[in-house]
Amino acid sequence: MTGTPSQIEWAELIRPRVNAEFDRVAKAFEQVSGKQSGQDQIETGIVMSILEEKRTEVMARSDAGYFIRDWQDLKDQVRQLIAKDSRYQALKAQKEARRA
Repeated sequence: MTGTPSQIEWAELIRPRVNAEFDRVAKAFEQVSGKQSGQDQIETGIVMSILEEKRTEVMARSDAGYFIRDWQDLKDQVRQLIAKDSRYQALKAQKEARRA
Protein backbone atom coordinates (compact mmCIF):
# COMPACT_ATOMS: atom_id res chain seq x y z
CA MET A 1 0.00 0.00 0.00
CA THR A 2 1.25 3.47 -0.78
CA GLY A 3 0.88 6.61 1.29
CA THR A 4 2.21 7.97 4.51
CA PRO A 5 2.46 5.55 7.42
CA SER A 6 -0.63 7.07 9.06
CA GLN A 7 -2.60 6.92 5.77
CA ILE A 8 -1.66 3.29 5.32
CA GLU A 9 -2.68 2.48 8.88
CA TRP A 10 -6.01 4.26 8.37
CA ALA A 11 -6.63 2.55 5.02
CA GLU A 12 -5.86 -0.85 6.54
CA LEU A 13 -8.66 -0.22 9.04
CA ILE A 14 -11.06 0.76 6.24
CA ARG A 15 -10.34 -2.10 3.82
CA PRO A 16 -11.99 -4.88 5.90
CA ARG A 17 -15.14 -2.75 6.22
CA VAL A 18 -15.18 -2.27 2.45
CA ASN A 19 -14.85 -6.00 1.89
CA ALA A 20 -17.62 -6.64 4.42
CA GLU A 21 -19.87 -4.21 2.55
CA PHE A 22 -19.30 -6.15 -0.68
CA ASP A 23 -20.14 -9.34 1.28
CA ARG A 24 -23.36 -7.77 2.56
CA VAL A 25 -24.47 -6.74 -0.92
CA ALA A 26 -23.52 -10.14 -2.37
CA LYS A 27 -25.57 -11.90 0.30
CA ALA A 28 -28.59 -9.72 -0.50
CA PHE A 29 -28.30 -10.61 -4.20
CA GLU A 30 -27.93 -14.31 -3.33
CA GLN A 31 -31.12 -14.18 -1.27
CA VAL A 32 -33.01 -12.46 -4.08
CA SER A 33 -31.66 -14.89 -6.65
CA GLY A 34 -32.86 -17.84 -4.58
CA LYS A 35 -36.43 -16.58 -4.91
CA GLN A 36 -36.21 -15.97 -8.64
CA SER A 37 -36.42 -18.13 -11.71
CA GLY A 38 -35.77 -17.85 -15.40
CA GLN A 39 -34.44 -14.66 -16.90
CA ASP A 40 -34.60 -12.74 -13.61
CA GLN A 41 -32.32 -15.27 -11.93
CA ILE A 42 -29.90 -15.18 -14.86
CA GLU A 43 -29.78 -11.38 -14.73
CA THR A 44 -29.20 -11.38 -10.98
CA GLY A 45 -26.32 -13.80 -11.55
CA ILE A 46 -24.82 -11.38 -14.05
CA VAL A 47 -25.14 -8.54 -11.54
CA MET A 48 -23.43 -10.72 -8.94
CA SER A 49 -20.55 -11.30 -11.39
CA ILE A 50 -20.27 -7.56 -11.93
CA LEU A 51 -20.24 -7.09 -8.15
CA GLU A 52 -17.35 -9.53 -7.75
CA GLU A 53 -15.38 -7.84 -10.53
CA LYS A 54 -15.89 -4.49 -8.80
CA ARG A 55 -14.77 -5.99 -5.49
CA THR A 56 -11.59 -7.29 -7.14
CA GLU A 57 -10.90 -3.89 -8.71
CA VAL A 58 -11.47 -1.98 -5.47
CA MET A 59 -9.53 -4.33 -3.23
CA ALA A 60 -6.59 -4.38 -5.67
CA ARG A 61 -6.10 -0.64 -5.27
CA SER A 62 -2.90 0.13 -3.40
CA ASP A 63 -3.35 3.86 -2.82
CA ALA A 64 -4.25 4.45 0.83
CA GLY A 65 -5.76 7.80 -0.10
CA TYR A 66 -8.31 6.07 -2.32
CA PHE A 67 -9.75 4.13 0.61
CA ILE A 68 -9.68 7.15 2.89
CA ARG A 69 -11.25 9.46 0.32
CA ASP A 70 -13.80 7.11 -1.27
CA TRP A 71 -14.61 4.47 1.32
CA GLN A 72 -14.16 6.01 4.77
CA ASP A 73 -17.90 6.60 5.15
CA LEU A 74 -19.76 3.66 3.70
CA LYS A 75 -22.98 4.70 2.07
CA ASP A 76 -24.04 3.33 -1.28
CA GLN A 77 -20.69 3.15 -3.03
CA VAL A 78 -21.13 -0.51 -3.99
CA ARG A 79 -24.55 0.17 -5.53
CA GLN A 80 -23.13 3.13 -7.41
CA LEU A 81 -20.25 1.06 -8.79
CA ILE A 82 -22.71 -1.50 -10.13
CA ALA A 83 -25.13 1.12 -11.48
CA LYS A 84 -22.35 2.85 -13.45
CA ASP A 85 -21.27 -0.38 -15.14
CA SER A 86 -22.28 -0.50 -18.81
CA ARG A 87 -23.28 -4.17 -18.54
CA TYR A 88 -25.66 -3.38 -15.70
CA GLN A 89 -27.10 -0.46 -17.64
CA ALA A 90 -27.71 -2.76 -20.63
CA LEU A 91 -29.43 -5.35 -18.39
CA LYS A 92 -31.61 -2.66 -16.90
CA ALA A 93 -32.59 -1.37 -20.35
CA GLN A 94 -33.42 -4.90 -21.53
CA LYS A 95 -35.58 -5.51 -18.48
CA GLU A 96 -37.42 -2.22 -18.98
CA ALA A 97 -37.98 -3.07 -22.66
CA ARG A 98 -39.47 -6.47 -21.74
CA ARG A 99 -41.86 -4.82 -19.31
CA ALA A 100 -42.97 -2.14 -21.77
